[in-house]
Amino acid sequence: MLDDFFVRALLAGIGIAVVAGPLGCFVVWRRMAYFGDTMAHSALLGIALALAFDWATLPAVFLVSALVSMALVLLQRRGGLSTDSLLGILSHSSLAIGLVSLAFMPGVRVDLLGYLFGDILAVTKTDLAVVWGGAVVVAAALALLWRPLLAGTVNAEVAAAEGQAPERARILFMLLLAFVIAIAMKIVGILLITALLIIPAATARRFATSPEVMALSAAVIGAFASGGGLYLSLGYDTPSGPSIVVAALGLFLLALLPLPKLSASAGKPAASEPAP
Repeated sequence: MLDDFFVRALLAGIGIAVVAGPLGCFVVWRRMAYFGDTMAHSALLGIALALAFDWATLPAVFLVSALVSMALVLLQRRGGLSTDSLLGILSHSSLAIGLVSLAFMPGVRVDLLGYLFGDILAVTKTDLAVVWGGAVVVAAALALLWRPLLAGTVNAEVAAAEGQAPERARILFMLLLAFVIAIAMKIVGILLITALLIIPAATARRFATSPEVMALSAAVIGAFASGGGLYLSLGYDTPSGPSIVVAALGLFLLALLPLPKLSASAGKPAASEPAP
């Protein structure tokens, strides 16, 4: 079965979706969409580092993304600039440095479009093992972090008073996000990974009755978007990564349609869900 490239692509897309969905819920709740973009843009600098020193791409991308995350934490503690300004500086600087670094390596052939927009149809069995192995690690880590991370999202001061260590949970969450971006880069690409994090989570919020339901729904919606996008790509010969994002957008637009069977309060966050 795994000899079929389309089956491998489908399994890889689902593997990314099942962890990107729950992580994306925290991105939405914490208003960290711009942070996701920053992490994704820094991936190109990781690619340049991997090519320069002949390293494996995944650890290099994770290393750079993690360093950018820690740089953000340190700059936030120093004060002086707002978080969105710091994210703008880190995002565009890391992307520009990555592009400039690649320009200094003329002897290295780089499939820049593949890195930017993904090439899920070229996923190998090894890539598939990395994706699902990484998904298991991320899912286990997120399960352990769920309570302190959720408590810190609702109210960081109360969570700290209860001994939940919200700052540590936030840093670990940022590292998990960096890891997911590293393994998802080949699936939908640097420029589109944030969409796979945010759109399924935003769609799931339309039906969520609790944070847990929203996280599970986001994973399912992301899996359907991956499958739908791949079939769209196969049927109409469109780029696979962007097609997955288009499918996710289609599901989001469908979720906006009025549902008369739901009560007037449907779609609003439950009492236990972090405030928007």
